[in-house]
Amino acid sequence: MSLRGRRDEPPHTASGRGAAGFAAPGLRDAGPTVLRMVVGAQLRRFREAAGISTEDAGYEIRGSHSKISRMELGRVGFKERDVADLLTFYGVTDAGVRETLLELAEHANAPGWWQAYGDVVPAWFEPYLGLEQGADLVRVYEVQDVPDLLQTPEYAGALLAARHPEARPEEIERRVELRMARRRVFERPVPLKLWAVLDEAVLCRTVGGPATMRAQIEHLIAMAERPNVSVQVLPFSSGGHAAESGRVTLLRFAEDELPDVVYLEQLTGALYPDRTADIARYRDVLNRLGVQAEPPSRTPEILRDLLAR
Repeated sequence: MSLRGRRDEPPHTASGRGAAGFAAPGLRDAGPTVLRMVVGAQLRRFREAAGISTEDAGYEIRGSHSKISRMELGRVGFKERDVADLLTFYGVTDAGVRETLLELAEHANAPGWWQAYGDVVPAWFEPYLGLEQGADLVRVYEVQDVPDLLQTPEYAGALLAARHPEARPEEIERRVELRMARRRVFERPVPLKLWAVLDEAVLCRTVGGPATMRAQIEHLIAMAERPNVSVQVLPFSSGGHAAESGRVTLLRFAEDELPDVVYLEQLTGALYPDRTADIARYRDVLNRLGVQAEPPSRTPEILRDLLAR
């Protein structure tokens, strides 16, 4: 299999992750989660350049060093006064830089569109929605089901009904509606790049009955033909592999200041390994799967053969 562009990017969707910077066009549309991360990363960069400790920065804004850490990690909202005072304390006097960062901080405090679905979104899943909506590239390995962003409404409804047997029909409809709304990332001016590796088990498990599964496979064929989507199948015949522990999702952002994020979903929660070595390990696992799986060019043929059977 030939990989063009970066070693860890979709074979036919080489990323444009360049020197976007925090003033990149369209960044304001990235969503509050990513904006908080961008503003926090810039504040950390300015603080470190000025040689100022988190303790001293916290004291300057009548807070603690832990508050500065949370701000720099993008885990809290921003007060305009705090951001302005920190920029002054760090010696950032350029009016353009200050105005841009203060504007981004304001946008970062706005609620995301997905908050309208708070009745069906658990607290642990909300951060991921913000990350997904602002990501430049999402890489995923799935061992059980078709990835959320590639599901049809009927497939998603059958899957969600099985996962939530106690839920009322209208609640399932809300969950499906949210899942379909997440696909707006493909309609952005710069669409999300998705690289999915599917274990063959995903295609062998009939969800919602034969007709639903057939429509789902046809949808996969159509999505795989998009220039920003790569779908690969990891066949049973490939034997053992590096991701036998389960599904893995890795998100990459256009802003160079932001690190990749690993997301590991569980039944009642999620993990976000953030050690540099751990992120590198998961990135390597996804790279290995991309090489071990059938190339994207084979995917339509594999799926059509499945339909024929």
